[in-house]
Order: sequence, then C-alpha cells, then structure tokens
Amino acid sequence: MRMLKRSGEGGCSSWARWGLCAVFMPLTMVTGSAQAADVRMAFGEKIPPFCFPKTDSGIELEVIRGALAYKGHQLKPQYFPFARIPVSFRDGTVDAVMTDLGQDLSTAGGHYADPAVLYDNVFITLSRRQLKISTPADLKGLSVVSFAGAIKRYPEWLEPVRRAGLYTEINDQSVQVKTLMLGRYDVVLSDRNIFKYFALQLKSEGFTELQPVDETAFVKLNPQDYRPVFRDPRIRDDFNQGLKQLKESGRFQAIYDKYLKD
Repeated sequence: MRMLKRSGEGGCSSWARWGLCAVFMPLTMVTGSAQAADVRMAFGEKIPPFCFPKTDSGIELEVIRGALAYKGHQLKPQYFPFARIPVSFRDGTVDAVMTDLGQDLSTAGGHYADPAVLYDNVFITLSRRQLKISTPADLKGLSVVSFAGAIKRYPEWLEPVRRAGLYTEINDQSVQVKTLMLGRYDVVLSDRNIFKYFALQLKSEGFTELQPVDETAFVKLNPQDYRPVFRDPRIRDDFNQGLKQLKESGRFQAIYDKYLKD
C-alpha cells in the first residue's frame, strides 16, 4: 500500500482520493489543451477589411481572436511589413504568424493551423465592358491596376502588361475602385472582399460613379496558402477547435457580414 501512496505523491495521496483529485485536475491534463496564454501573433500592416492596426480590428483579427478565445487564449497582435512576418517567427519575436508568405515555417518549429480567412484575388472589370479574360493573352491592350507586389506573384499574367506600359501598382486599394469606375483602367486585380469593402466605403461617402462589376477567377484558390502558423502545437490545436466552433455557431459569418454587408 505504501507503494501505491508514493505513486500518487505530488497529486493525490492515495487511490481512494483519486476521484476527488480528478475533479480539480487542470483542464490541460484532461483534454490535452494548452493552458490559457497570451499569443503574440504577427500580422501585415493595414489590410482593410482584414486588418486595422490602429484599432486591433478587422475580419482576420476578429476571427483569429475569437478562435483563440474558445480555449481562453488571448491574441496579442503585432504588425510588420509583409516581408518581415516570417522573419519575426524565425527570430522568436512572435509566437505565431497570420501566414507564412510562401516560406516553410515548419523548419523553424512552426505548426500549421486550419485556414482562418482566404485572400481570393480576382480580375475585376466593369460589367458593361463585357471583357472576357481566360488566358494571359486576353489582357493584351488592357490597362491593369493592382496591389503592390502582385507582379511577383503572377508574372505570367502581369509581366506582358508591364512590358506594354499598361501596368500600375497602387498601395491604396480604395483608389483602385475609383479609377476603375472612372474608366482610367480596364482591369483591377484585387481580393474580392477588399474591393467590395472599399466599394461600400465609397458608396457610404456618396461616390456616385459606382457601377456593376464582373469578377474573373484566373488562378485556383488554394486554402493551404493562407494558414496561420503557431509555435506551440497545443495552442494550434486549440485554435483549430475554436475556429470550428466559430463557424458552426454562425459567428464566423457574422464577422464577415459586419464589414461587408451592404
């Protein structure tokens, strides 16, 4: 009997008290979840409607914050130029990043989670123009305005446009909406939700030139390209559970509607 008592030292003093101890045992021992933690996570600089650094808000922040909170974790966002996001994980500045930006962070101790949000880049044109874009050749003679760095991601599509002197990159994506509506460019390359957000903003500001648009998907969307990465696999698991619950409860869609519903 003494051996049984020794095996319980540091927790229960005997098997007779096991049931009582189990009631008060930390949740981490029962479920395998990580103890509640502050999670320093790297995000890109201002990306409306996904990320607003000044207010720590936006679709992506609210989804990730809500998923982490399911198991009691608290999001502590930190903001970096995009190129610095994977670096901040590798050098230990943060505990997690919104995405790996094409780098394999598993080699730096990263554990990939389920996708929280998706960036769905499409070609956007005025419906009245009836432009059909199926191949890079269909952009010949058309002027294109895009977000900064797009040509590095889609050189097959955009490099010929650049060589023809018809390609422009603009950081302020609200300008993309205005210039398309005013006929200064033929095509906008943008995430569909970012474009929609700025169109709604312009509408609320009384911009009267808004017109119907067509969206053309030109690359296959891969959700695996937009997975958050965590250093602690237990927090990653907690996040995945929280994200699942967020979607099942309807809160995930409610967050999107908060920013994008007309």
